[in-house]
Amino acid sequence: MQLNEGETGKKYEVQEMHLALETERRLEALGMTCRTVIAMMNKKRHGAVIVKVRGTRFALGKNIAENIQVKEAPVHE
Repeated sequence: MQLNEGETGKKYEVQEMHLALETERRLEALGMTCRTVIAMMNKKRHGAVIVKVRGTRFALGKNIAENIQVKEAPVHE
């Protein structure tokens, strides 16, 4: 599923990113790589999302969120 389809309060694992090379490298430098677990903090009306990656909150626009493929993260108890 796409990141912008996720639900607030759930955790997701990044599967792949289909972004411009510069944008993808910037996100990787910030810690968002494949298999990284991210938490969906909030969703805005027009498709933007706020996620927590490795303890830091980021806002991602609709165009970026639509091009990040995720799956629901496994629950570790």
